[in-house]
This record gives sequence, C-alpha cells and structure tokens, in this order.
Amino acid sequence: MSDQRDIDLRAAINAISDVVQNRPRPIRNFDQIYMKAGDMVLQSELVARWAQGKRLVFIGDGDAISVCVAYLHTRGILDYGPTQIAVFDFDERICGAVTRFADKEQLGQLKAELYNCLDPFPHSAEFDCFYTNPPWGASNGGESVKVFVQRGMEATGYNGEGMVVLADDAELEWTKRVLANVQDFVIKSGYFVQRMMSQLHQYHLDDAPDLRSSNLLIKALPGNREPGLSATISDPARLKDFYGRDNPPRIKYIREKKRLDYGKAHDDEYSFELLE
Repeated sequence: MSDQRDIDLRAAINAISDVVQNRPRPIRNFDQIYMKAGDMVLQSELVARWAQGKRLVFIGDGDAISVCVAYLHTRGILDYGPTQIAVFDFDERICGAVTRFADKEQLGQLKAELYNCLDPFPHSAEFDCFYTNPPWGASNGGESVKVFVQRGMEATGYNGEGMVVLADDAELEWTKRVLANVQDFVIKSGYFVQRMMSQLHQYHLDDAPDLRSSNLLIKALPGNREPGLSATISDPARLKDFYGRDNPPRIKYIREKKRLDYGKAHDDEYSFELLE
C-alpha cells in the first residue's frame, strides 16, 4: 500500500464534521469509544485507498468510518473508494444514523443492517474485504476481538483482506498479549499479516486519553477455505468479560427509542428559564 495521498484537508475535515454531527453518542458499557476527528480523516483516506474498487463490509462501526469513506468519495474529495459498503451493527441507533445520512446525501453504495456478532453471519462470502474496530479485549486476552474478526472472515468467505483496529500502547502489557493472540488466531484461520501500522489513532477516552490504536492488515492465503457454515457463538470462554471485566454479552440489540437528528440538541436535554 502506498503512502498517504494529498487531499483537500479543509474539505475533508468539514465532511468528517458532517458525519460526526450525525452519529449517536457512545455507550461506554459496550466499548463504544470514538476516534478523534483528525485521525478519522487519515483513517478514512487509508480505508478508501485500501478498499478501492472492492465490496467492503464493516463488522460494527461506531466511529462511522464507513460513512466517512462513502461521503468523501461521493463528494469528490477522494477519487477512489469501495464500490459497495455494508455496515453490520447491533446498535439500531448506529444503523439508523448510517441509513439516514446515506439517504440524505445520496450515498447509494452505503447500507446498514442490524446484526449481533454472536449470531450466524447472514451474508457469508458476499464481500471482498472487511474492517472492524471491535471491543479491544483488555480483560479477555482478545477473545472479543477474535469474534468480530471471525465474522469478517465469514463475510469474505475466508478470502480477501481484513483491517483490524487494535489497542496499541508500549506501556500496557495487555495490548501486547491481545495483539499476539489475534495474530495467532488469524494465522490459524489461513491468513497472514501483511502490515502492522502502529499507534495511529487517538480516542475520546476519559480514563485513558493517551491510549492509541493500530491497524493490523491481514490477507487470506491462496486457496484458503471456509471451515464451515457460520454458527452461533455461545462458548462461555469466548463470552467471558466480552465488554470488559464481569461484563459478558447480555444485550441482543440496542434499540433506538425515537428518531433523532443527532446534529441538534434534543428537547429532553434542556429546559427554559424565562426572563422576568
């Protein structure tokens, strides 16, 4: 993959700002932690270039990188990008935000579908590459990461490529263990590591503001075969501490209570005190 290309930075930042205004606020209990805007610009350009001309699937996408990639391409800020982008997320707010933005901005290549990663993947082998920024697995050695990566592999029929976003901190031992375990998992699944792009991204994370993440790029070996039909994941060992210590999966879907315009203050967030 070649280095960063020159783009109109002002136009790109303004476009990313539109996307950020549209997305729902994160729920920390489910490891929804959002990437900072400047890093979203760079990541979106990278993903668009990496997935040029391909069918790209996102296994979860709280950051809304999928929307950024489609929007930057459609607006002509990038002259390259995927031909198709599909988002699968268990948060109906995220799926709704993607769908509404795509409808408003006429992003015909972008769609979203409500899906819980513990369920069998419904569209196996329909995509060329996958992207996931999963729960980082600090308390489970990366088991939660492996679940999301497995679904990405199934979505691409254990062929093609994947980009996995992982926590990366030289001072934190758990990030190294997770990286080693995930690399072992992908190798045993018939993939090899193409590239590791270290400490690229920062996040809006109050309890660890300096924590960064990396891109792990993987690719299937020639002739790699899918091991079987996608199945429900219910092994307690894989589900333990899924979203953090003592926080296994209990929720099938996060439902959207009402239709919201995320770019405006909600009327249940404020009240008026009148002039005398």
